[in-house]
Amino acid sequence: MGTESEHHGMFVDQDFPADDSSLFSDYTTPLPKLLGDVTWLRPQEICKQPQLFPDDPVEAHPKQGILGDCWLLCACSMLLKNQHLLNKVFPPEQPLWGDLVFRGEFRFQFWQNGHWIEVRVDDQLPCINDSLCFSRCQSPGAFWVALLEKAYAKLHGSYERLWAGQVCEATVDLSGTIAVRWSPKGESPQQPNDSKTEHTPNGTRLSELSLELKQRCAISCCVHSAPTGIPELGQFHAMSVMEWTNVTTTTGEQVELIRIRNPWGRRSWAGVWRESGSGWASLELSCAQDLLGRTTEGEFWMDKTEFQQEFDEVTVGYPISDAGHLQSIYTGSYLTHSHQIGGRWVKGHSAGGCRNNSTFSINPKFWLKVCERGEGLMSLLQYKHHEPPAEGDTEQHPHLQAIALHVWKVEKKHFNLMRTLNKPPLVSHTHAYDREVVVHIKLNPGFYLLVPSTFLQGAEGRFLLRVHSSCSTSLSMMKSPPLQHCSEGEWETTSSHGCWSVGSTSGGSRNFPTHGLNPRIPLSVTYDPGGNNVKVTLHQNRPENSLHAIGFHIYKVPDGDSLLTPGAMSPVVSCVPHAHSQEVSVFCHLQPGEYIVIPSTYQPELSAHFTLTFTRRIHRKAMQSQELLGHVVQEVSCVSVMRR
Repeated sequence: MGTESEHHGMFVDQDFPADDSSLFSDYTTPLPKLLGDVTWLRPQEICKQPQLFPDDPVEAHPKQGILGDCWLLCACSMLLKNQHLLNKVFPPEQPLWGDLVFRGEFRFQFWQNGHWIEVRVDDQLPCINDSLCFSRCQSPGAFWVALLEKAYAKLHGSYERLWAGQVCEATVDLSGTIAVRWSPKGESPQQPNDSKTEHTPNGTRLSELSLELKQRCAISCCVHSAPTGIPELGQFHAMSVMEWTNVTTTTGEQVELIRIRNPWGRRSWAGVWRESGSGWASLELSCAQDLLGRTTEGEFWMDKTEFQQEFDEVTVGYPISDAGHLQSIYTGSYLTHSHQIGGRWVKGHSAGGCRNNSTFSINPKFWLKVCERGEGLMSLLQYKHHEPPAEGDTEQHPHLQAIALHVWKVEKKHFNLMRTLNKPPLVSHTHAYDREVVVHIKLNPGFYLLVPSTFLQGAEGRFLLRVHSSCSTSLSMMKSPPLQHCSEGEWETTSSHGCWSVGSTSGGSRNFPTHGLNPRIPLSVTYDPGGNNVKVTLHQNRPENSLHAIGFHIYKVPDGDSLLTPGAMSPVVSCVPHAHSQEVSVFCHLQPGEYIVIPSTYQPELSAHFTLTFTRRIHRKAMQSQELLGHVVQEVSCVSVMRR
């Protein structure tokens, strides 16, 4: 991504210029208060000896400026725990300040909709009074955070579009992993994952993860409202969990402590485990000194009880190996087999909505073939548009549909689709306004049917279906029967038998005045969900070596007129020219009403028996389901405002 120009031998990115167009998009955040105050400087204009990373690794952590993108900075802290991922996002061995070949250009990679894409930026950074005004490293002479933030802003279209977001989205974009969100408050015991269970993000408790897995996961915590222990935070702020550890008090009590980093660079904690809190007196002096010595600027400790009380949401990014394999947070097993396949919901074709709708079965459907027992992680990710919301979009979720993923176990590929979809799914995630929804499942050999859906019928969008498993699997899209190549759903088929008889009912085609003598077969259409809803097939019962040329016309019956005069009216649909074929058909869209189908041979005075078959799309009652929209998660659940 990017075009370039030269300015005194330095790279200048024309696609993301050093001006207001890169700062602002829709002027809906507090950011436009900076209008006229921002200057763009290269790092060598900010300090004498700029570095990407400081000599002290602790100083490499991000520190938030006046942009509300704490959600992105939490994901940046994740990169510092995984050198392999850091090298993926920020490819090493790029020319730096002071190198003879350095031109002020940096390359980054972000994971987007299943692929790593490159984003190039120049090193002109927004400043106020000769200092970075947005995110930076703890060390003022290190610039990896500011440069990554600029590349991510370019990916989104402007810095202003980073003002609010979800930690889980940035975590995925910077790693390609899968991230889930839980509420640590009021954790209830885990429900068994059986055929009656609907899986939600709260199906597993954070406390059930092993200490080792907690250390390997990328974990962030978020407050949605002003908490009691952190009064200065205000609403919507995300922090990074740096460490989990178990300690034993002098009385023998086990306490789980959590080290948290506030990207604002302030400790901001008034609990018993604050720097001078009473909790430390319960530990051996050496233990207390060791733990307090691990905290750096902006870090503090709290225990698990305080953690559950203070934070509204926890984001957990699955650990990912250097080979790109996800590690299960449930069992610790590596999910060494992975597949991904894209799809889309198209109105009138494959956007069937939730299971409350009679059109649910038209949603895209996928086969997962499982060869052996194992563990699976399935996710549905909707493509998110960075463009301004279209007119009529909801203010709260301007870019997202409410999406869900349902999974059924079937014994074999040949099965009754409607009967299966009427049964409760084996596992599902309720519809939610998330970019990605995730289900975890124990896999047994056989076939699984996966159906991604939007909550609203007719809602359009693109998506990526991902499956990670510990066992061998294959993922493919279910092929629709020929009838349903334009429109799927539930169908009803009826047939009528008739004959053309010489001298009475063999009137020939519309070219002949006797056309009206042909048989007239009534057709009633009652359901029109949009798209093709009727298939009419004419079959002549004659040997292959003596076929007549056949065809038919469909006429709309005027309201209250039972006497149709074909010669005086034009057909609404025709199956012509007449063909010397055993069978001819049309797949068409007819509005609700009464119709007459007139089958004919091309030449009059020919005799033959025929069968006329109508296949009509029908409305059925909602499935045995009353789907509700999952609890609405605010799109801006990680906004933060600097209090200066």
